[in-house]
Amino acid sequence: KRRAYESNLICDGLQLEATRSVLDDKLVFVKVHAPWEVLCTYAEIMHIKLPLKPNDLKTRFSAFDSFNWFTKLLRVDETLIKPEQEFFTAPFEKNRMNDFYIHDRDTFFNPATRSRIVYFILSRVKYQVRDNVNKFGINKLVSSGIYKAAFPLHDFNHRSEDPSCPNERYLLYREWAHPRSVYKKQPLDLIRKYYGEKIGIYFAWLGYYTQMLLLAAVVGVACFLYGYFNQDNCTWREVCNPDIGGKIIMCPQCDRLCPFWRLNITCESSKESHLRINPSFGTLVFAVFMGVWVTLFLEFWKRRQAELEYEWDTVELQQEEQPRPEYEARCTHVVINEITQNREEERVPFTTWRKMFKAFYISKVTVIFQILLIIASVIGIIVYRLSVFIVFSAKLPKHFNGTDPIQKYLTPQTATSITASIISFIIIMILNTIYERVAIMITNFELPRTQTDYENSLTMKMFLFQFVNYYSSCFYIAFFKGKFVGYPGDPVYWLGKYRNEECDPGGCLLELTTQLTIIMGGKAIWNNIQEVLLPPPLQKSLKYLENRNQLPSDNTNYQKKKKKKITPRWEKDYHLQPMGKLGLFYEYLEMIIQFGFVTLFVASFPLAPLLALVNNILEIRVDAWKMTTQYRRMVPEKAQDIGAWQPIMQGIAILAVVTNAMIIAFTSDMIPRLVYYWSFSVPPYGEHSHYTMDGYINSTLSIFNIMDFKNERLENPYSGLGNHTTCRYRDFRYPPGHPREYKHNIYYWHVIAAKLAFIIVMEHIIYSVKFFISYAIPDVSKSTKSKIKREKYLTQKLL
Repeated sequence: KRRAYESNLICDGLQLEATRSVLDDKLVFVKVHAPWEVLCTYAEIMHIKLPLKPNDLKTRFSAFDSFNWFTKLLRVDETLIKPEQEFFTAPFEKNRMNDFYIHDRDTFFNPATRSRIVYFILSRVKYQVRDNVNKFGINKLVSSGIYKAAFPLHDFNHRSEDPSCPNERYLLYREWAHPRSVYKKQPLDLIRKYYGEKIGIYFAWLGYYTQMLLLAAVVGVACFLYGYFNQDNCTWREVCNPDIGGKIIMCPQCDRLCPFWRLNITCESSKESHLRINPSFGTLVFAVFMGVWVTLFLEFWKRRQAELEYEWDTVELQQEEQPRPEYEARCTHVVINEITQNREEERVPFTTWRKMFKAFYISKVTVIFQILLIIASVIGIIVYRLSVFIVFSAKLPKHFNGTDPIQKYLTPQTATSITASIISFIIIMILNTIYERVAIMITNFELPRTQTDYENSLTMKMFLFQFVNYYSSCFYIAFFKGKFVGYPGDPVYWLGKYRNEECDPGGCLLELTTQLTIIMGGKAIWNNIQEVLLPPPLQKSLKYLENRNQLPSDNTNYQKKKKKKITPRWEKDYHLQPMGKLGLFYEYLEMIIQFGFVTLFVASFPLAPLLALVNNILEIRVDAWKMTTQYRRMVPEKAQDIGAWQPIMQGIAILAVVTNAMIIAFTSDMIPRLVYYWSFSVPPYGEHSHYTMDGYINSTLSIFNIMDFKNERLENPYSGLGNHTTCRYRDFRYPPGHPREYKHNIYYWHVIAAKLAFIIVMEHIIYSVKFFISYAIPDVSKSTKSKIKREKYLTQKLL
């Protein structure tokens, strides 16, 4: 099969050169060369757009041109990486070769185009004819083990000695992947020229996302600092005041072992909650800003993407993908293609309803089962919280004396939150590994026809898994914890055994922030450790063991022989790590999950955009370093956009408006503060003569008579109570002795109405602004439209 395949490659005009390995005598490298005539022939067959005429449209003046001295510092060194000249392009035709801008034959086809043409030939040349059915393609030969690998070669990884022929890989490493270039813009044209449009569009999107995060990070830090410097003007002072919070006895938050406790032990958590949601509307403004920001990001990215589509000649991309080797291996049915009228193989269709139902059942039910497994793990974490909270309540100090610096932070609620978040993060990372294999297994069972179909199917499954896995615990803390707890005399129980969790008097906001910080920060740290520290040493060790096992018996002579010979470039590339068919898929998935953290829960964590910004600055350089030094060069592919990730981001942006509005309304206590300030601090409900927040804490705590405790549920109800006969709990209910004792009071209904009104108003305002922005910002800029029209005119005129 190899002989037949290579013979057919030579018949198609390619030049082959076989070279035996320096390190392994059993390994042979077949180098493929494409002459000028072959490149021209297949450029016409593939309808590749090539330079027709330099761009003669006037460059529009930009407002940033006045800051040229500053932007020059952020650009790559133009003496090393010269700016690409803009051309009008047209599909190549050999008989009109003189009409194209062929200044130099060696540079007319860029490296990515050359590799793409050669791969086009390799993937379509036959190697076997059996039963009137053609077997063809390098992918199937590699998957069946006839060849061990097939990949384009990298440039040498050192400076070029000839200034007229720069080493593009070295330039990319120096000006893109090196840590000293961390502040510079990416050389996107050179990335596209070297790696192709698919990789280029990924780094263009990641860079644009990182630039937009800079604005969100600045506003988020400003919101955080504003809350920090204004924290003294807040109601947490009443919690920390020994004459107010120190004298309020709170009811036990669990049965038997949980004691009575004083409100002032939650002093620090109340301070921290104020930094997230402060009464000065800082967080509300930031949440509205983020709703607008995400729309601006998506709309401006569409414009930037349209510019890249024109500049990189993917506007009218019509790429006919070949079937995947795994699909062809199952093909036993020959049909006539309606478009090409050629005989093609096709997988036997489902002939019975039983087979169709079996495929649907296995795929969909497995997805549902995995999601239920995630929900079960979340329930397990909840049970852990309920169980360990009892232990911490019994072991940790019950009173705050103000002298121990650790004691004020180590409350039962804080200890439970931190340990549960760490365990949740560990479970998430373990389940991720399992879900990845399950999603790939299901997608392989579905057997998509093309690689694009395969990636789209896997994208939806993996994102659904990851969405539920990463965000389910955050949704629980934000919208369910502490919402259905009853009151001390009639609490709500999980499974009839575990008493439902309650939030701190300051709300569950601090716990949500802790959960987000641990998961988001831990995920970023773990991914960078995997990408930077683990692969190279591990790979070197494996390669060393592999080479040692393959050494001849005379090990000493072999080592001397190895030192004398210089390992050629192709053999060095072979020992690099293969990128894999789904290399960019995991990079996109990692960033989209981060995008969800930044947008869905940003109201509770204003510093999330800052953490994402720092991570992405490092992520770009780490990915660049891997591309240029650790991985084989990928086969260049055309890509018009970022694919299925665009609608996923749009869906997250829509959901983010709802989640942030509900976090402000239900998770924080901003709405109860406003209701108290404007209605219940003055008559007829309040006792103050002017609008004030004094007495707010007391108004949010209801009174419970300890004689109404169910003694069978409470082991020692009077422990730590002293002379008090009542305790307080966080709710809005009538006191004991009232005709409607322990029923929700008028304050509760005012707050509920205000929360619902706030959600409706905020959602409608943000959605209206988002719609207006989407309508006002065209997807394609005026200058890009002019270039497209000019190019079409020249194509019609010249060709």
